Amino acid sequence: MQHDPGSPTSWLRFARSDLAVARQKPGAEVLPETLCFHAQQATEKTIKAVLVHVGVPVPKTHNIERLVDLLPCSIERVPLLIQATLLSDYAVIFRYPSDEEPITEEDLAKAIGTAELVVGWAEKMVA
Repeated sequence: MQHDPGSPTSWLRFARSDLAVARQKPGAEVLPETLCFHAQQATEKTIKAVLVHVGVPVPKTHNIERLVDLLPCSIERVPLLIQATLLSDYAVIFRYPSDEEPITEEDLAKAIGTAELVVGWAEKMVA
């Protein structure tokens, strides 16, 4: 099946793929930081799907707060979107070895839970 790369459906398809990766179990070869990165990516691509849906050009950024700010005023800034902005750090800071505190199971569960909720929100927005 051919997908229009500029469609909200395509953005959501990639977001769901990132979410599926984020849901993997961390282990010796799969770092929780990597899974949090994919939760962030799912959230980012989901918000970009909504931006495409409402005709807003999608910038090349990993900053979820910036993406939320680009949503038109007609879209309510539900608390979930504000919570989602906290995932931006997983796009850069935690992708590489650093002095940051390691990601906990609770951090990972919260990141995945947030991404799941944002994907559900966006699916309703573009339906």
